Amino acid sequence: MYCGESRGATVDHFEPVARNPLRTFDWLNHLLACTPCNSHEKGEQFPLDADGHPLLIDPTAEDPFEHLLLTLSLGVYRPLTPKGQATIDVLGLNRRGLPNGRMHARKVVELALHAWDRAHAHARSDETQKHVQTVQDQPFADVCQSMLRQAFSPGADLVFSDAPDLLALLRRDDLRAALLR
Repeated sequence: MYCGESRGATVDHFEPVARNPLRTFDWLNHLLACTPCNSHEKGEQFPLDADGHPLLIDPTAEDPFEHLLLTLSLGVYRPLTPKGQATIDVLGLNRRGLPNGRMHARKVVELALHAWDRAHAHARSDETQKHVQTVQDQPFADVCQSMLRQAFSPGADLVFSDAPDLLALLRRDDLRAALLR
């Protein structure tokens, strides 16, 4: 739920049980997390702002991309808000291995989307679906989501300056519909 690496094997209590035992069995307080995020990074940490509100992004109630920006060329998260900074720090979202995994995921997404485009041009719907499935099944799904969002953001031409054809693909309604179904 946090780093996107897709090795979720533990259940994290978003708000730690030690802080609020009444949320022990609250389904919205249970998040699938990998062991490094849950046990090695977050643990019982639950920082609060001056008003007592959580500083960690709650992915069940908030859009993480309102607080975080993924630098696609580096695979590194940058904070957009104090919540973004706290989430990066507490969960170690840029810890060793994650940026390289995200950069690899970007390349896989790019290759799969170009293959989708070729199959789509030849009306091979079974093949287009396989390429969509490749994107959806891979680790770091946050990379594709970030690419889709950044394709329409100011400065998109700079973000995708190394792949202008990819930017054009990411802006296509038919591809977006296929990915987001």
